[in-house]
Amino acid sequence: MQFTFGRMAQFDSPHVLTIGNFDGVHQGHQKVIAQAALVAKDRKLPLTVLIFEPQPKEYFAGIVGDEAPPRLTTLRSKVNILKTLQVDFLWCLKFGDIRGMSAAEFIDELVVAKNVSHLVIGDDFRFGCDRVGDFELLATNAAHLNFSIEKSLTYRYEGQRISSSRIREALETHDFALAQALLDRPFALTGRVVFGRQLGRQLGFPTANIKVSRNPPIRGVYGCEVQLQSGERYDAIVNIGTRPTLSGQGFWLEAHLHDFNGELYGHDLVVIPRFFIRSERKFETLAQLSSQIALDDAESRKKFSLFFGSKTE
Repeated sequence: MQFTFGRMAQFDSPHVLTIGNFDGVHQGHQKVIAQAALVAKDRKLPLTVLIFEPQPKEYFAGIVGDEAPPRLTTLRSKVNILKTLQVDFLWCLKFGDIRGMSAAEFIDELVVAKNVSHLVIGDDFRFGCDRVGDFELLATNAAHLNFSIEKSLTYRYEGQRISSSRIREALETHDFALAQALLDRPFALTGRVVFGRQLGRQLGFPTANIKVSRNPPIRGVYGCEVQLQSGERYDAIVNIGTRPTLSGQGFWLEAHLHDFNGELYGHDLVVIPRFFIRSERKFETLAQLSSQIALDDAESRKKFSLFFGSKTE
């Protein structure tokens, strides 16, 4: 898969295009891409997926000072997942660069001028300044502008539409089984371990610390499975949040791996939450925090042993 960025990206030959945020690249997204891939294969054309950074809701939230919906996947994770699908080109546009485009300009500059032969999009797709463009506008213009278009199908699980917002709701209620079913894989947070204050080591629970750049979709203390770059997997107790006892600044993921000895600085980790333990809260002293971590750790070990056949007891 080739990654291309910006409005000046060149597509010298015809291709099939599908457009969306694809946050989570869930089952519904995967099937839309598969639908577009079938068209591309039939026409012997490459398939391009167009995404936006930041995502539109994040862009507008930043303007008015609101909190955007939590992301299910970072850009890096999204790219890695799309690489596993039948995508030839991943085209990323800076949303601020196209925010002021009219619907007509969107069609002219991002469809016609980019040699798009066929579009696969949802009937709820909106584009152009103030979201005035829609599927019907594209369909009306398709024939005389020399491209074709079709609606992507709506996919459901247990009678309800698969969507990123539905997955966020499942995560908020700690329904990781439902999130996994909708995503077609376990929900995971990923990131690189950085140097911290080594306070966890002083408290008797050394942690691998990952700075979370955006508002995470889950917060609190969880029993998690952590996969190392080597492929090894460890049970862990993980705190995700703002660390209110320490600073309350920014979002962090702190993972204490059960029965692990070694250094993880600079390593990329995949952290898969398996069960919820408690909400994050502020403690008056570090001694109180240490006592609570000990209780959390014991609970996580017990649950892993009972429900997941953990090797840590």
